[in-house]
Amino acid sequence: MNINNRQQLLAVIAIGAVALFAADKVVRAPLTEFWKVRSTRIADLRKQVTEGARLRQREQSLRGRWEQMRTNTLPNNSSLAEQTVLKAFDRWSQESRISVTSITPQWKRGDTDDFMTLECRVEASGDLATVSRFLYNIERDPLALKLESVEMSARDKDGQQLALGLQVSGLVLAPQSQ
Repeated sequence: MNINNRQQLLAVIAIGAVALFAADKVVRAPLTEFWKVRSTRIADLRKQVTEGARLRQREQSLRGRWEQMRTNTLPNNSSLAEQTVLKAFDRWSQESRISVTSITPQWKRGDTDDFMTLECRVEASGDLATVSRFLYNIERDPLALKLESVEMSARDKDGQQLALGLQVSGLVLAPQSQ
């Protein structure tokens, strides 16, 4: 074989190798990455479609539950809302026979004007049965209240008398404009 032909052949092979290397870096690698991103996006969209279908199937029950929660919120009038909560605490304390020593209400505005919360600090005392019944009554009531924190401590050395501290928040929704 002639030296010129050999050099030309080697030059063509070298140029071909460089072209293949460039094609790998410029074409194949980005296309592979694009394909992975696209596959991930398709999988996420399929999950969202499945979740949407599940939500559509449960729409009536979810709307019913939301309507029940919305109707059980505290009244939009602040004094009426406080009165409702105080009456509820009075009812729960009478049912459970716990001794409520103080209820301290405080209003908090929400991040938006859609809602407000009435936070109440409640101090009470009683034995284990009355404390547990009181907490049960609060949790089972349909009123839109949430127990934020519960603190219990013994008031005597035997632990028969308990001191209970509660942080409870009640939801007040702003009226919806139609």
